[in-house]
Amino acid sequence: MFREMRRKKQQLSTEQVEKILKQNTSGVLAVFGDDGYPYAVPLSYVYTNSKIYFHGAKEGHKLDSIRNNEKVSFCVIDKDDVVPEKYTTYFRSVIAFGRARIIENIDEKRFAIEKIAEKYSPDDKSGREKEIDSQFCRVCLIELNIDYVTGKEAIELVRKRSEN
Repeated sequence: MFREMRRKKQQLSTEQVEKILKQNTSGVLAVFGDDGYPYAVPLSYVYTNSKIYFHGAKEGHKLDSIRNNEKVSFCVIDKDDVVPEKYTTYFRSVIAFGRARIIENIDEKRFAIEKIAEKYSPDDKSGREKEIDSQFCRVCLIELNIDYVTGKEAIELVRKRSEN
């Protein structure tokens, strides 16, 4: 169903993939957009319990697309160092394929928004609770259930790691 990576030496381990998903703060969600055009939108997210959560307005292109087709992909770029003298880039990234679901259940919605707020404001519990309470009715939460995830890095990074 999902393609295997051609350059298996460059494939990241499950642990590396999860670390990248946990530590980064933004990614790009790709959906099946209007008139058959792909629609990719950068957004903040949290990865927890092997799922990706993000939020947004209660209406718009992203939600319309998810309602029309739940299949999405989500990409996180962990490293992107251009090396001009070698005509290459030392990169590391993760891509997840899955199904996006608009969260309707209040408890699930509260869980997701609390996890997002905790990630981005870890030291201000009272402030984030106040912000959540003030915005809760106006925000939409989406859960991405991952069907397949993979990560890849530049061969130069693989070589460097094996030397150490």
